[in-house]
Amino acid sequence: MHPDAWLVVIDPQRIFASPDSQWGSPMFPDIVEPVRRLAAAAGERTVVTRWVPAPDPRGSWAAYMQAWPFADVPDGDPLLSIVPEMEGVGSEVVSVPTFGKWGPALEAVTGPVPHLVLAGVSTDCCVVSTALAAADAGATLTVVIDACAGSTPENHRSALDVMALYPPQITLATTAEVLAR
Repeated sequence: MHPDAWLVVIDPQRIFASPDSQWGSPMFPDIVEPVRRLAAAAGERTVVTRWVPAPDPRGSWAAYMQAWPFADVPDGDPLLSIVPEMEGVGSEVVSVPTFGKWGPALEAVTGPVPHLVLAGVSTDCCVVSTALAAADAGATLTVVIDACAGSTPENHRSALDVMALYPPQITLATTAEVLAR
């Protein structure tokens, strides 16, 4: 892994990992080992993000939370906790109430125009939202295809296809390719 890159592990939370969650990814178990290998290589340059509901959702978020009431829980609810197999991964945790994690909180950790290596869940929501916003802000991104989990394998592939349209700002690579750099 390039020594200047930041690994960003997006939302490895029970709400997205548990098979009994309405938002659980069936692909999540397959990304645990690749993410742990990437985090071991990135060390202190690993950031974990968490999605948390806004305390007072506004605009389209109000309708969204009404559509998914199971997810409208307080920040400390176990549903929003990092899954046990990902605990201890990363030196920083950034919690925000948006799909995309790029913004002031993540930028404060990584700097304004970093090289980000993205892994996590869900490829077709939070990963793609983070990648596009960060690329627009001038970051260079590598999305690790076998360390991301989609809501379905088809949606995962569709999101990767979208992000593949943005070279050289966004590139796709496997865990093995990232670790060989």
